[in-house]
Amino acid sequence: MDIDLVVLWVDGSDPAWLAEKRRYQSDVVDDSNAPNRFRDWGLMPYWFRAVEQFTPWVRKIHFVTWGHVPSWLDLDHPKLHHVKHTDFIPGEYLPTFSANTIEMNIHRIPDLAEHFVYFNDDMFILRPMEETDFFREGLPCSFGAEVPLQFSGAPGIWQHLIINDIRTVNDHFRKPIQVRQFRRKYLSRAYRWQDNLRTAVLEKLFPDAFLGFKNLHAPAAFRRQTFEEIWSAEAELLHRTCLCRFRSNDDVNQWLAVWWQLAAGSFSPYAVDNVVEDVTDATIDSLCRTIRLQRHDMVCVNDPSEGTDVKLLSEKLRAAFDTILPQKSSFEK
Repeated sequence: MDIDLVVLWVDGSDPAWLAEKRRYQSDVVDDSNAPNRFRDWGLMPYWFRAVEQFTPWVRKIHFVTWGHVPSWLDLDHPKLHHVKHTDFIPGEYLPTFSANTIEMNIHRIPDLAEHFVYFNDDMFILRPMEETDFFREGLPCSFGAEVPLQFSGAPGIWQHLIINDIRTVNDHFRKPIQVRQFRRKYLSRAYRWQDNLRTAVLEKLFPDAFLGFKNLHAPAAFRRQTFEEIWSAEAELLHRTCLCRFRSNDDVNQWLAVWWQLAAGSFSPYAVDNVVEDVTDATIDSLCRTIRLQRHDMVCVNDPSEGTDVKLLSEKLRAAFDTILPQKSSFEK
């Protein structure tokens, strides 16, 4: 079975890109167009090194950008497909500065395999992984235990997104029917006993609708078919999402596709070993230890919205990655 990787990247300092972004953004910088949404930490070489070293079985990498590419990247690499937004996103949605638009059109990438794993540019593999960590018997590996949606802190666009996502899932899948058919996927030995207990209680107390699933903020395994199904079922909703140049409270995003697969039973139960950590002065040492010691299969190096010394912290992160990935990959010039 062929498995591709898709990763999104943006050079937030590109003058041409910045000029186009200014043409469409309002004077107010909010959660939809804050600097951390487009900031590059200079870590992408390690993403490619990790893929080459830890997942050599990958058929092709689809590197998605506005049009710019890092100067160090070898575009002639046989496994690399540089994809511009104009190559796959319908013209009526361009230009876009919303990851939601890019994500919900990802299935349109030319020559994309039916089975693929989607990465944000802040998600890294830390140790060897097999095809069966992402797909089993043709189905995406995912954590299918039910987890009620949880909110804390100041409200942001992402909170509206997950409400929109789970509402859409419940519009198309009746929980009692799905639970009867796929109970062994929602309650599985792949999960902790606490996860299974919570799911069992929620099935009893709230039998009529899914209350939510875990947002792992991790690389996600998909089938192209999933996105085609969602577009067929919710064309108007996705059309409205894609018309927004920046993220909007009314959008849906790729979590809809993750949860659609779960609600449909189109997944293989799996305990995803991923850790998410904001990069701050308080967390940087712990995060670097996690990288150096390869404590998890994958890590998400999350960019906080403010108060970050990017130069200093990125140097520490690069030093940590250098301890496990010191050699250039064949993707680097």
